[in-house]
Amino acid sequence: MTDADRWIIRWPAPRPARLRLLCFPYAGGGASIYRPWRDHLPADVELCAVQLPGRESRLSEPPCDRLSALLPLLHRGLAGLLDLPYVTFGHSLGALVSFEFVRRLRRHGDPLPRHIFVSGRAAPQVHLRDEPVHHLPDDEFVEAVSQFRATSPEVLANPDLLALVLPALRADFALSEQYRHVAESPLPRPITAFYGIGDPSVRKEDVLAWETQTCAAWSARAMPGDHFFLRPSLHRLLAEIGASLT
Repeated sequence: MTDADRWIIRWPAPRPARLRLLCFPYAGGGASIYRPWRDHLPADVELCAVQLPGRESRLSEPPCDRLSALLPLLHRGLAGLLDLPYVTFGHSLGALVSFEFVRRLRRHGDPLPRHIFVSGRAAPQVHLRDEPVHHLPDDEFVEAVSQFRATSPEVLANPDLLALVLPALRADFALSEQYRHVAESPLPRPITAFYGIGDPSVRKEDVLAWETQTCAAWSARAMPGDHFFLRPSLHRLLAEIGASLT
């Protein structure tokens, strides 16, 4: 297995691919959350999802709890995907990771995405409004995560599944809560930010602050649903993304 095979799950395009959609999962999530997207994308777009350590096919590997440790590994693992025009999508924690990944690419002179889609996350320069929870005992940590509604309820309600994902979930929260934004010049690529109208953990004004991170086109899109609007608003979300891809 190559390094790229560990870091990426691919769902090939039915026709020769002209573009890749590179997706980053939310806290505790794995690449499989994006599998249903394949059926709703243009036939010439290849779907690729990042598989972070500590979950699904990489369950036996220790998860990363600091972005400074994750980014160099991610950069090396995804380097082979930059040979084709691509766009990025990240939800919640994935929005932060994808944004910092693109900034790292720029610092190294690598090809940048044609478009950056972020979802369910305040702009990186906005300070987190809630107290950190990643250090709490398991029961208190799970209770806090459930109140934030920032992790899938199905995961939290299933003890066996929760036991499997808890290390990665805690590491992901640590990565997010220990993140400190360092200002750089805005990215020269369009950014579209999606947010759930009923999301109690992400304020609209904090999402609109993404505008300062681009010197290209900018837009924000409100979606029906809470933090996990990805499923109930799947068709609408992918219609918005698909329109940009074409």
